[in-house]
Amino acid sequence: MANLKEKLFTDFPAISTEEWMAKITADLKGADFEKKLVWKTDEGFKVNPFYRNENIEGLKTADALPGEFPYVRGTKKDNDWYVRQDITVVDFKAANAKALEVLNKGITSLGFIIKGDDVNAENIKTLLKDICPEAVELNFSTCHRKSLELVKILVDNLKSKDVDLLKCFGSVNYDPFKTILKKGVDNTEWVKQAAEIVTVAAALPRFRVLNVNANKLNNAGAYIYQELGYALANGNEILSKLVEAGLDTALVAKKIKFNFGIGANYFMEIAKFRAARWLWAEIVDAYKPACNHECPNKAEDGICRCASKIYTHAETSTYNMTVFDAHVNLLRSQTEAMSASLAGVNSLTVLPFDESFKDSDNFSERIARNQQLLLKEECHFDKISDPSAGSYYIENLTASIADQAWKLFLEVDEKGFYEVLKAGTVQAAIKASSDNRFKSLATRREVLLGTNQYPNITETAGNKITKDACGCGCSTDSASAQLQQLPSTRLATDFEKLRLATEKSGKTPVVFMLTIGSLAMRLARSQFSGNFFGCAGYKIIDNLGFQTVEEGVKAAREKKADIIVLCSSDDEYATLAPEAYNLVKGKEQFVVAGAPACTDDLKAIGIENFVNVKSNVLETLKKFNAVLGIN
Repeated sequence: MANLKEKLFTDFPAISTEEWMAKITADLKGADFEKKLVWKTDEGFKVNPFYRNENIEGLKTADALPGEFPYVRGTKKDNDWYVRQDITVVDFKAANAKALEVLNKGITSLGFIIKGDDVNAENIKTLLKDICPEAVELNFSTCHRKSLELVKILVDNLKSKDVDLLKCFGSVNYDPFKTILKKGVDNTEWVKQAAEIVTVAAALPRFRVLNVNANKLNNAGAYIYQELGYALANGNEILSKLVEAGLDTALVAKKIKFNFGIGANYFMEIAKFRAARWLWAEIVDAYKPACNHECPNKAEDGICRCASKIYTHAETSTYNMTVFDAHVNLLRSQTEAMSASLAGVNSLTVLPFDESFKDSDNFSERIARNQQLLLKEECHFDKISDPSAGSYYIENLTASIADQAWKLFLEVDEKGFYEVLKAGTVQAAIKASSDNRFKSLATRREVLLGTNQYPNITETAGNKITKDACGCGCSTDSASAQLQQLPSTRLATDFEKLRLATEKSGKTPVVFMLTIGSLAMRLARSQFSGNFFGCAGYKIIDNLGFQTVEEGVKAAREKKADIIVLCSSDDEYATLAPEAYNLVKGKEQFVVAGAPACTDDLKAIGIENFVNVKSNVLETLKKFNAVLGIN
């Protein structure tokens, strides 16, 4: 049978790249290959429509193996990951009960979010009651001013138990630059604080206590190469400054944890995590960390390659979550979880689908857990290490993202990440990226299903928004900000404000499709226009078609339309649009669907409103809201 399979494929002649290009060029019928088929990414590089074996020749990633330096294919030989659920701690006894409950439902990693003022030994003892620290990853997040105290408490707590400290694992989320990025407040003592925390945490060899929170950049709207490039610069700043302060390189490197976000770009996110492992390994290896005598992987040159292994936690994005049509968030987070799990992260959090508008409940938390369990138990993603390896496409994406991120890393590292943060360069660059993405959403070059494309026009959301902004217990008063902060607005926010304004106004504008003429064009344009105006929460009345314009205007007025949209073909607009416009006479808002050649002539007689694929959806709908008295 094996021979038959081999013969089957050898029967096909080899096709050269030149032959493929000749066929593609012929099929394009004169259209420009570069403009039609080459994708110009936001990451600063181009993606071709096809790749071949010759495109991976010479790539370092092509011959890599799982568990081997530089770890592009994984820091371990398997692809198992920890399934994490975070618990915001208000009542420590209740949080402990919840933790024990979810551990019996598939969770293997716990994240506790604790207010700074609540950090004390008794509370931590209550929180960890009956939880085996050798069997579950324990992660803690609190205010940076309480991180050292928390680490000391954890060391004492675990030492008091009958456990092997080498088997206890987890993290404390001390982020030296959190105060700048979140609140715009400098932390001049961060090197001293970080050194003290590492020194104390040395008693817990498998606890990572220095965190690079690149997920904050992701949720602020950063592009993939920015998230990765800045994360590497962040990690290297911590490593270099603590080594300069006299700490052991291997010790510090093994205390650093990277928390990445996961965006919607499925294949690029896979490539991002592969590139992250590779680049961080090269950075740490450049320090030549020395192995101690206990290191099981001591290299012949004495360099500790274990220290070069990145530890990555991934969390699904909040940036692209939506309030309207919120169940679509399940599709987004599932795709994101697939990217991260296939890419080989160490642990993963899938945020509940209702994260953007309310505190999660038992149902949404259960669904979030099961999204990961499905990938493990039914899809078996944990059974194969780096299944994307060898893919011509993903190997090239990995190399391209690594190249762009490395350029950014070198640019930032030359000045120092801390100095660049204080100058506001990182924050400004990410804000610029986020602004570009807002513009892309407004013009539908970037799509959020249910928000700027295919909205559920009958949905209301005002009564389900109950979530209050909350933090870790520290003040987030922007008045105290001295430095620039990261933007914190979700991608959908402007569209949601627009739609909520319609909802809260108490009146729902009626948009009537006056369909006439060419069957194909009127149907296509009525569907486009209904989708367009539905993004503002307007009521859409579609029609099969009218024999005359007069008949259509009469029907629109019977339905008490606020907006009449003429849907026909470009050729027919020259006569139909003026006729309809004269009948409307300013009583209703009149719109032409499309961008006909006669647009200038129609504008000359007073027609102002046109909607088409080049329209800025958000700005257009804001204008209609204003005209209709919706604020």
